[in-house]
Amino acid sequence: MPGLRREEVAELAGLSTDYLARLEQGRETHPSASVLSALARALRLEPEAQRYLFAVTNGHPGLVAIDTATGTSSTNTSSTGTSSRPIGENLLSLLDEWVHHPAIVLDIRHDVVAANHLGRALFAGHWYSGNLMRLVFLDEEARPFFREREKVAASGAAALRAAASRAPDDAGLTGLVDELISGSEEFARLWTKAEVRDKKSEHFRVRHPIVGDLDLIFETFRPNGDSDHLVKVYRPEPGTATQEALAVLGSLTAEEAEKAEEAEEEETVETSRARR
Repeated sequence: MPGLRREEVAELAGLSTDYLARLEQGRETHPSASVLSALARALRLEPEAQRYLFAVTNGHPGLVAIDTATGTSSTNTSSTGTSSRPIGENLLSLLDEWVHHPAIVLDIRHDVVAANHLGRALFAGHWYSGNLMRLVFLDEEARPFFREREKVAASGAAALRAAASRAPDDAGLTGLVDELISGSEEFARLWTKAEVRDKKSEHFRVRHPIVGDLDLIFETFRPNGDSDHLVKVYRPEPGTATQEALAVLGSLTAEEAEKAEEAEEEETVETSRARR
């Protein structure tokens, strides 16, 4: 809705102006699905814009800015081209039900388009434009995170080639491959091997800055009738130190989410009082 002021957007969405300002500035990173839906309705966002709006909380907070003056969204990722369909609310609800397992949703370009709280906590802020391939090959600060980095890199390049074989006309995917080839000698070398592999299950060992070493196994699946998205769930072996560490990480994440919900409820109450 062109020309809307922040105050007008806040009123249409049933939010306080201060709360909306914090969302825009990235100071409030855990709005609920109801808040996001209210903003989407207020701004009359198209499906693609809604997808990025939900990514703020479900995938990579702070990467997306909603322009309240134009009703559009923008992102600092360079992936462009064919867009995937919006993620269904049922899938988002399913992610949140996995309270003991980190889970993320990827599109064909390996952009992280959704994640549950434990999924965000697992990667500890290592999103690098919200794309796993950029994280592996272009983010030097994330290198210590992967304890078996060469294995992760080889699997990632092979998975990306498999994606390219399924969507050869996806301009965003082609652009991502070109970006990785020019920015990473390692990726360029792996890409020339022409290995095509999209693993359904594999060990994933990382060094988490809060809970230490984690030995996980990821399982992947595609939602019924949705070829655009891949769900990746990380699980520990029962009775291991990793299971205990995830429980600790989950409790910390739950506390953070609870504080965010309480702050949001307070904002709603204050807004209601101000309108009386």
